[in-house]
Amino acid sequence: MGIVELLLTAIGLSMDAFAVSVCKGLGMRKMRYDQALVIGLYFGVFQALMPLLGWLLGTSFSRYIQAFDHWIAFVLLAFIGGKMLWDVFHEKEESAAEKSDARLDHKELFMLAIATSIDALAVGIAFACLDVQIWSSVSIIGCVTLVLSFCGVWIGNRFGNRFEKKAEIAGGAVLILIGVKILLDHLIQHQ
Repeated sequence: MGIVELLLTAIGLSMDAFAVSVCKGLGMRKMRYDQALVIGLYFGVFQALMPLLGWLLGTSFSRYIQAFDHWIAFVLLAFIGGKMLWDVFHEKEESAAEKSDARLDHKELFMLAIATSIDALAVGIAFACLDVQIWSSVSIIGCVTLVLSFCGVWIGNRFGNRFEKKAEIAGGAVLILIGVKILLDHLIQHQ
């Protein structure tokens, strides 16, 4: 996996956190940079830890699945991307009271960070199958998520929820396309 694919994966994975960050920014009357940084750190750290955990799980059984690892990576990424797209088009609108809650609740942020990074666990398993450099990969994923989450708070505070759905659609599509690329690369190499 090259740097471009890794950056696109990081961006795709961070779209859930970005969307939640936009919602957090919506509830702020005035931009709070300290709160935006805390939100970014929560999402960035969890988005980095989950693929590391998935990689640890995946490496313990990767030698048994090398013959079909490209299919696993494709299915996992396509499923995650497809789920993101499904959620965008089938979610219920939140009430204004739910969106305008601006307080920084660490328990809530902890749960949101876990919820938005579950898909990164599956990507970590795919990383084990692809034999990527895990430390640089999780560092890039964590940093990209931190920056995009921070920007999401700012965007939510400045522009409202205009971009929330578009960001999740783009993230889901990117993950699906990366899965297809991995599968096609492997199939072309082994013809």
